[in-house]
Amino acid sequence: MLQKKVTCFASIVMVVMLVSTGLSAPGQEKPPDLTQMSLDELMNVEVDSVYGASKFLQKVTEAPSSVSIVTADEIQKYGYRSLPDILRSVRGFYVSYDRNYSYLGVRGFSRPGDYNTRILLLVDGHRTNDNVYDLSLIGNEFPVSVDLIDRVEVIRGPSSSLYGTSAFFAVINIITKRGADFKGFAVTADAASLATGQGQLSYGNKLQNGVEMLFSGSFFDSQGERNLYFKEFDSPATNNGIARNADDEQYNRFFAGLSFKDLTLQAVYGSREKGIPTAAFGTLFNDARTRTTDIRGYLDLKYEHSFVSRWNVQGRVYYDQYNYKGNYLYDYSENETPLLVDSHDHVRGDFWGGELQASRSLWKKHKVTAGSEYRDNFRQKQNAYDADPFYQYLRDERQSGFSAVFLQDEFAVTRKLILNVGVRHDQYQTFGGTTNPRLAIIYNPVKTTTLKYLYGGAFRAPSAFELFYNGVDFKPNPHLRPETIKTNELVLEQQFGRRFRLEASAYSNRIRDLISQEMDPAEDFINFQNLEQVTARGIELEFHAKLSHGLQGRISYALQETHDDMTHEVLSNSPKHLGKLNLMVPLLKERLHTGLEGQFVGKRKTINGGYTGAFFVPNLTLFAQKLGQGFELSGSLYNLFNKRYADPGSQEHLQETIPQYGRILRLKLTYRIQTGQEVK
Repeated sequence: MLQKKVTCFASIVMVVMLVSTGLSAPGQEKPPDLTQMSLDELMNVEVDSVYGASKFLQKVTEAPSSVSIVTADEIQKYGYRSLPDILRSVRGFYVSYDRNYSYLGVRGFSRPGDYNTRILLLVDGHRTNDNVYDLSLIGNEFPVSVDLIDRVEVIRGPSSSLYGTSAFFAVINIITKRGADFKGFAVTADAASLATGQGQLSYGNKLQNGVEMLFSGSFFDSQGERNLYFKEFDSPATNNGIARNADDEQYNRFFAGLSFKDLTLQAVYGSREKGIPTAAFGTLFNDARTRTTDIRGYLDLKYEHSFVSRWNVQGRVYYDQYNYKGNYLYDYSENETPLLVDSHDHVRGDFWGGELQASRSLWKKHKVTAGSEYRDNFRQKQNAYDADPFYQYLRDERQSGFSAVFLQDEFAVTRKLILNVGVRHDQYQTFGGTTNPRLAIIYNPVKTTTLKYLYGGAFRAPSAFELFYNGVDFKPNPHLRPETIKTNELVLEQQFGRRFRLEASAYSNRIRDLISQEMDPAEDFINFQNLEQVTARGIELEFHAKLSHGLQGRISYALQETHDDMTHEVLSNSPKHLGKLNLMVPLLKERLHTGLEGQFVGKRKTINGGYTGAFFVPNLTLFAQKLGQGFELSGSLYNLFNKRYADPGSQEHLQETIPQYGRILRLKLTYRIQTGQEVK
């Protein structure tokens, strides 16, 4: 049924493309050529440009992808607290939360036990997926504060032709602010429901000698829900299903950036600890000692230079580290006398690598980009044991690595037609080589209409965790193969005057050798297998309006269907319908704004065959600036009507669904002290 709708939609797109010829305004000036601009100039261009789609700056309408951009202004005025808040607002995206980690769903796909491994998460082009789980930390464990984000580029579709593994469903590129954006100090204090407090101190500036700097540190502490009820544990032996004081969370973050001429040095560190109230993995219910700690940090040195010969050269070297500690309390007693055992998971991942890229415009019609990448995973350590009595489940330490080369050509066939082709080959020490292409045909029949046909392939290499982990409730599978995806997509981007814009897309994803969790009923173990062949199809529509005096908004709808090709069953945690509404209203010129958003998520299948209920959650924020000298104040109500809803659980949960937060109030105060744009 959905396939017929996609075919019908493609026909409608073609009709709209033809009709739009009569809607274009004659005599419009040719837009500026952004392709020759360096990445450092990104902060000075309008938000209708994107870097991560092709690894150079280009107009969104010329990018070989369907792209969404969320700006710092939207982050402020909609009151986004975290990266999941930002991504929930994006067309076709949804987030699940199991009271420990946040999991990103894209176009109807979010598998149980997937630590966001099919999303490539970048910070200023630096890959943040680790080298043991290959996870993208998107919740409060993400090491960069949202107050430091200038914009978020969401690039849909496979991008392994540029980025290699994990660029499976999407690439998310977080672009941070520069020191010159601060021109001094910024002090922020937050207070929110659930005994939550947060503080941040930042300093940024640009010196007269060209040195630019940004330093920021922040902390967060939340008690969480004091009493969480889970019906699956509703018995006197388990506190009648109430987990008390087991939902707490704390984190610390540090960010430093220094740049001078062609060099940029960035240091990032984040540490987050979270209590687990769900008794995941069969742990003891209602005990606050079960918790996880994630520590993520890196150093990144980047060089970029544009030569007189019109060559642009970029290079980077980096060192990354990831630490995970899990403390899990079990009761192994077979009678009424407790036998408590503290089980530990320790993971340590260290890796370094480098990237080199060169691009140049040739013969006025080609922009050719070539590059290479190398990574050395010199430590991939997994350790699992019981403390007392001591029992070692796993002590595994490995090394691995990969190298890659890629080539991309943006070919302006005519003034109205662009052909973008690219290919990348990755060579892994673990499983061998893989080659992944991308093709984009971008057609502008008139200046207000863009039609794109997109084809791409991508892969995800099995992680060290999926291959070799042998701990409590898990067993390894060293024979896993990479999973692959092939995507076809048709995109329409239509501008109506200067104030209105329509974006529409129809896509088809075919996934092979999908790595999924499987429960072995005979041994009661979870392991990973290349089990499924999956097809996903969908339609997305989004309408933007930007009116006078700062009034603006957008509304989007996604219809999607993702099913197993063998069983023809819809996948779990795959909503058929997603709806988003965002409205930004100025109340007092430039001083007071309100941001209203609503998010609808359709019902989702659970791993046990049941369904979660559909829900609609509105959020409201009032943002005031220029209060006295340097003050900004915002107040937000999340889940305005206190809607009770739940997300599907995973294999490690006894619960079929995990309840989410009700109404939350947050107040945020920022004080800025400007010391001048330039300092002697």
